[in-house]
Amino acid sequence: MPPVTGKFIKIKCADCSNEQVAFARPSTVVTCHACGSTLIVPKGGKGQVKGEIVEVIG
Repeated sequence: MPPVTGKFIKIKCADCSNEQVAFARPSTVVTCHACGSTLIVPKGGKGQVKGEIVEVIG
């Protein structure tokens, strides 16, 4: 089994400034837990980040 190449990222929501951790290569749309706005849209590899990347984890 190949190693996982994706990383987790901490994203700050542009609408409400909530920070949350998400996978950088999502298969579904990632939304903010606080306000529901879209944070990451899957694009066949790395997701298109709509918020601000605060930190890369792992």
